[in-house]
Amino acid sequence: MLQDCVRSEAYFETGNGRELFFRSWQPERPERLMVLVHGFGEHSGRYEEVAMFFAERGFSVYAHDQMGHGHSPGQRGHVGRFDDFLDDVEEFISFASEAHPGLPSVLVGHSMGGLVVAALACERKVDTDLVVLSGPALSLSPDISRSKLFFARLLRRLAPRFSMAAGLDASGISRDPEVVRNYEADPLVHGQITASMGAGMFEAIERVSGKANKLSVPTLLMHGESDPICRVEGSQLFFDSLSQEGSAAGSELRIYPNLRHEIFNEPERARVYDDVHDWILRLGSP
Repeated sequence: MLQDCVRSEAYFETGNGRELFFRSWQPERPERLMVLVHGFGEHSGRYEEVAMFFAERGFSVYAHDQMGHGHSPGQRGHVGRFDDFLDDVEEFISFASEAHPGLPSVLVGHSMGGLVVAALACERKVDTDLVVLSGPALSLSPDISRSKLFFARLLRRLAPRFSMAAGLDASGISRDPEVVRNYEADPLVHGQITASMGAGMFEAIERVSGKANKLSVPTLLMHGESDPICRVEGSQLFFDSLSQEGSAAGSELRIYPNLRHEIFNEPERARVYDDVHDWILRLGSP
């Protein structure tokens, strides 16, 4: 039976005094906790539909706007060090968990948020029971040459806040034209990236792609086969190197034919939601 839910918006303060905006969707009788981490250039408000799906099924859902995104402060598309994103997610998990002590939890990351969550789960002890990665940025685009990487790193030292267009093609996010139109018209969506953030992302992809065997929790990797923004090969290679023993036992890879980057916003999204829900119930604590 679906539950009634209450939406709310507020700010939480990180350990270094930065205030980050967040949204939450609270069911009447929460049984599980879900923390969502959005992708590059977007914000937590774009996860209304998927958040409501899980809230109605007993999940207390939280999603914050990462620094430089949405309603959170900071230069658009800038971060001093990429690991600042990891620090913020760790603190946000603690913030949400303190409000719901003892609930089994799942951490969901999409695109760049998927890279952040993957790095957190591989390099630190992530404080959640399960992880879901949607279209994670785990592979460099074929047109990213070593010379471009060198230039990005050099520019980061000389002008870390230098901002440029990321060049994302909105048509690649979904086959649903309304989703694309809403994305392009959303005043909180941006396409700017600074030298510091770009170099940090490249380096995070390089270091995380070889650490799947360090994964600390069961993980569901989900990717649209026709994703032109974050290549499906990144998820495939990551999963192939993942140990199916110990703490990561129960991990799965699901590739969706014809779906593009935002599998939560494709016409087939109801099936994707169900797949995530079924996997969580199968592996998560009752």
